[in-house]
Amino acid sequence: MLQINTGPNKATGKTSGWLILFVLLVLSGLVLGGVAWYKLFRDVPQPDWVSATPEMRFKYGSIGSEYDAGLPYWIYMVLPQMFPEYLPANGGYASLGLPWEEGQALPVGFTLKTVGFPRVGNNCAMCHTTQYRESDTANPVYVVAGAGHTVDIEGIFTFLIKSAKDPRFNADNILEQIGMIHDLSFIDSLLYRFAIIPITKKRLIEREAQFAWMFRDDFPDWGRGRDDPMNLTKYFMLNLSMDDSYGPADVPAIWNLKKYDQDALNLNWDGATHDAYSVIIDSALGILGAEPHNTDAFLTEVKWLEDYLRNLPPPKWPFNLDRELAQQGKGIFKQECAQCHASERTGKTIPLAEVGTSPARLNTWSKQNAIEANQVVGELGIERAGLVEATLNGYVAQFLDGIWLRAPYLHNGSVPTLRELLAPPEERSVSFYRGYDVYDKHNVGFIAQGDKAKRTGSLLNTREKGNSNAGHLFGTQLSDNDKEALIEYLKTL
Repeated sequence: MLQINTGPNKATGKTSGWLILFVLLVLSGLVLGGVAWYKLFRDVPQPDWVSATPEMRFKYGSIGSEYDAGLPYWIYMVLPQMFPEYLPANGGYASLGLPWEEGQALPVGFTLKTVGFPRVGNNCAMCHTTQYRESDTANPVYVVAGAGHTVDIEGIFTFLIKSAKDPRFNADNILEQIGMIHDLSFIDSLLYRFAIIPITKKRLIEREAQFAWMFRDDFPDWGRGRDDPMNLTKYFMLNLSMDDSYGPADVPAIWNLKKYDQDALNLNWDGATHDAYSVIIDSALGILGAEPHNTDAFLTEVKWLEDYLRNLPPPKWPFNLDRELAQQGKGIFKQECAQCHASERTGKTIPLAEVGTSPARLNTWSKQNAIEANQVVGELGIERAGLVEATLNGYVAQFLDGIWLRAPYLHNGSVPTLRELLAPPEERSVSFYRGYDVYDKHNVGFIAQGDKAKRTGSLLNTREKGNSNAGHLFGTQLSDNDKEALIEYLKTL
């Protein structure tokens, strides 16, 4: 009689056990992968208030810098308390001259976006927001797209690098500091300890090689409101070896970009490009410090920035004005200044020999640098007119819209006020303080001498490398009365 075995099959049972184990492992992997994605990579849109108005979007909107160059928010928050000795003064990040609106968690130009975890990035407003006060007891006024004359860009870079190199920058110390202001979850604590903090330290220290020329004893500090833009491009975008060039330049105002719509007008101080769209792309790539995470999203934001800045008017002079005197000054302007600043030469390069100012900025860049930079951007799949592939031989005759709020003057910011710019070079200040925000209505600029300016600002010595205040002799021969009238007219532009 046929018998049917209904007992356990050892081979089948063993196979089922392995299958269950495999399924459990797969499920565990999926769960862990999901948690890792959620905690490290999920992309959360910024809150609606950021884009509520174009001005708010310019000040706080993300351009994508949080992905590769972003600083974990809770590390960002505790660094000033951990390493105050690497800041220029007490007061945390505010001591770096960053414009900071009341009620905001971050300074203007700093963005907060969750990419897995909250990260702090930057946008154009960090350098392109001007703040001024009518007196030392008044509240600051913030003007977007202006020259960020107070911000210590070099100070921000060096603070982060010096902090990361400090032995105290470790998981135990940072988590202890974070714990004083925020309760991280158990999983977040593990991620910070074993991933976020070590990776942040490594990436910041890696930046030191690209910033090497900032630490040279034979190069003066940039000071507030300046950077070394073409060297930044060489060392960041092109990864070139450091040379001996040093070309500090004032952060420019970027409002009313439609004035450059005419063909063949030059942008940047030295005419390095003919195209505002290209300038915005290259500047934004510098902020990202890496290839865009999403090229389409990046270019969409760049196009929005271009449209916004094209149509943003320059700020009006906000103080009392002698209109009769300004009318007299208009005639003097036409006679003395218009040939460069309100003519077919405006927005075009004037040869260095004619301008007579410092050549240091021109010496930081070459035709070959431009060719290589254009190749790098092209390889990213980004189409733009690009940098001018030619030897630069002068400085651009600037449009003067909103000139009253663009102090200090000359391409390297070596002259504190318009009144001093109309004085012969030997009568201009040999040294002064940059970055104090109380406005000097009489001289048209910012107060640049005295204890308060010294306490807040950074010293600029015009006898140091790259800081010459020579040249631009136009209008220096005018009588005192004519200078007074001309200055009054310049306030109206």
